[in-house]
Amino acid sequence: MSVVDRWTGREATLLRQALRLSVRDFADYLGIGTRTINKWEARQTDITQRPHMQEVLDTALSQASDEAQARFAATAHAEIPLPETAQPSGSPLRGLMLPVVVNGRLVFVPVDADTVASSGISALLDELAATGAVRDSAPADGERVRNRGVTATALSEFGLDEVHRVAAALDEAHRYLDSSVVDYFRGRLEACKADDGNLGPRKALPMVLGILGAIDKHGREVKPEVRRQLLSLGADGAEFAGWLYRDIHDPATAGYWYDRATEWAQEAGDTGMQGYVLLRKSQMIYEERDALRVYTLAEAAQYGPWQLPTKVRAEVTQQEALGLAMLGEPMDAVERKLDDARALLAALRLDDEQPGFLGAYFNEDTLLLRSASCYTEAGNPARAAALFDEVIASGGMSRRDGGFFRARRATALALCGEPDEAATVGLESVEVAKAMNSERTIRVLTEVLRALAPWRRRPLVRALREALSA
Repeated sequence: MSVVDRWTGREATLLRQALRLSVRDFADYLGIGTRTINKWEARQTDITQRPHMQEVLDTALSQASDEAQARFAATAHAEIPLPETAQPSGSPLRGLMLPVVVNGRLVFVPVDADTVASSGISALLDELAATGAVRDSAPADGERVRNRGVTATALSEFGLDEVHRVAAALDEAHRYLDSSVVDYFRGRLEACKADDGNLGPRKALPMVLGILGAIDKHGREVKPEVRRQLLSLGADGAEFAGWLYRDIHDPATAGYWYDRATEWAQEAGDTGMQGYVLLRKSQMIYEERDALRVYTLAEAAQYGPWQLPTKVRAEVTQQEALGLAMLGEPMDAVERKLDDARALLAALRLDDEQPGFLGAYFNEDTLLLRSASCYTEAGNPARAAALFDEVIASGGMSRRDGGFFRARRATALALCGEPDEAATVGLESVEVAKAMNSERTIRVLTEVLRALAPWRRRPLVRALREALSA
């Protein structure tokens, strides 16, 4: 559960929104007047609640549902637990939010694995994670800082000059937060994206949310040209956060971050991202089986007032094909869309291949996998199973994606009347899904079991059911 060290008007506002209460209902819930709530929300971080009200808000957060707590954590970033991100000795340190004290104030700074490993600080983090002990550190002014704090002075001894500079920039954003700090955050975000498929969403989220929290907190304190850069990066990060929450099957929080990505992209003038978010929403709706919205959201992405990169246009075209298949349109119409997507990929310009472009991951193998889903929806599971197998056998996917598309292949095999093969492939997928915390994959495997209901007594099918319930 998230813990708030100091409740201000901002945290109280975010708690109300996470609970999905009106101002009046929130006031009644806390037992105070609506004027007090309005004052908190007007003054945000300029007002701090009195001690007894801090306790009331602590209790309200602790008694909130798991979903409300997740929504609050996604927006407030109140605490990043160190043991989650600082992994035990011998395990790969991919990245963490490092607490840095600047001018007596604690600031979380995203640090990548190379920085941690080369600095020698990993041993200190292992010690903290293993013992759970509170570490005291003494800054130059003699003030002692608790609650897992590592001082800027201590970091300098480890040679983390870049981290110290970024922390200082955050502390006085209006003076020092510039393009170089935006580039630092962009590098950390790209590292998270690169590692996502092999680490899983729960390990990637702390750093991503930390970056988004820094953008949200300091984006109002910078010069206009830096704000546009920050918001464009924030839109990219918020879209990625939406994807991560989709993978752990929290569509409400995923939707929040997709909406935030659109808002930031609009303010930054990043029109392409606005169209891309519509595509991502269409893909999320597919998981909810809303065929009409799958198609209309993809169509809106395709024909909106923006110029999408060629790869994104190809992906959107494929998504239109999926919507048509779900709506029961003739297979000729579905395949025409898939042919259009292939033609777009064949006409790529050099710029479309550069890393960092929207949809840079979309290639011929990705199109084959998505085409396989179209064939499943169109009633040709045998063709789908063959396409899934072709790409999986090539070995080019991340661990998480390999598990997910094995689950999709298991669905197609079950629909083909191949229960033993479907269960075997499903068992391979279960192992990966649980290791990666991919609830999205687990949901697909649940669909596999439903398709295998006529063969529920077969040993392999029983084994799959037991593996899923374990």
